[in-house]
Amino acid sequence: MDEPTIDEVSGSDVELVATLAAAGLPVDDLAEPGRHFFRFRDHGRLIGFVGWEEAGDGCALLRSLVVVPTERGHGRGRVISAWALLRLAEVGVGDAYVLTNTAEALVLGLGFARVDRAAAPAGIRASRQFAGLCPASAALMHRSLP
Repeated sequence: MDEPTIDEVSGSDVELVATLAAAGLPVDDLAEPGRHFFRFRDHGRLIGFVGWEEAGDGCALLRSLVVVPTERGHGRGRVISAWALLRLAEVGVGDAYVLTNTAEALVLGLGFARVDRAAAPAGIRASRQFAGLCPASAALMHRSLP
């Protein structure tokens, strides 16, 4: 993939909502405050999305990572995730968290480690993702950022 085109989109962006819903990812809280979402394209072709939710105290919940089916299996998720982690560090986030049922191997490969849900900071525990949109079986992963 060449250098992707990256655009910030709102939580109500039709393409974002449709892509996340088609992948079985939560969409109920996308338009709430403190969320940031980004669309990745390669020569105008949709690659995927990523977002994060501010959680206070230098923490953020990385979320809404999705690669469209035609682009999967080519390292696109890794490229999108690495970009998001770099941006989070640039805006002063020191601790990134992820809740996942399906991407634990990808997240481990990005330097995250599984942590007990009881150890989650208050801002992460208060998120709708943690409190109910993601099932209790979802793995909580953590990574410190530079």
